[in-house]
Amino acid sequence: MIKSLDLKDQVTLEALWMMQRTAYRIEANLIGFDKIPPLMESMEQLAQANEQFYGWYTDEYVLAGAVSTEMEAPGELQICRVMVRPDHFRQGIARKLMDHVLHIEGIHTFTISTGLKNEPAVTLYEKLGFQYKCDDEVGPGIVLRTLELKVPSCM
Repeated sequence: MIKSLDLKDQVTLEALWMMQRTAYRIEANLIGFDKIPPLMESMEQLAQANEQFYGWYTDEYVLAGAVSTEMEAPGELQICRVMVRPDHFRQGIARKLMDHVLHIEGIHTFTISTGLKNEPAVTLYEKLGFQYKCDDEVGPGIVLRTLELKVPSCM
């Protein structure tokens, strides 16, 4: 079940922050870079994020995954974070969260960034139709890949 997350709710905030720390630690290990912004973020900073968060809950009402978005311009949405609890990896949660976001009405352009060495994420985004936009070196040997998906608008 996917629902909008209220970061003013302390239980939700704590669950999201703990998941973010564990999920992004794995990405940090994959790409060889531990200065990923979500890893540097305090719980208080997360609570102040100017993003819309959606969470995937298991049947037991455990927050098992989340995605966040931010409007860049009218019709353009940045997907800021995608995370899944490691004990729920390989269950299609990231794909379901991405599908949810990709069906938001009125959006014609989606962008997302991840470490180039995060092959599972790059592969998922490409399978969803995202295409290479640019690469930025954010540290010695650390490349951030940005991908974009343009949705044809109805006439």
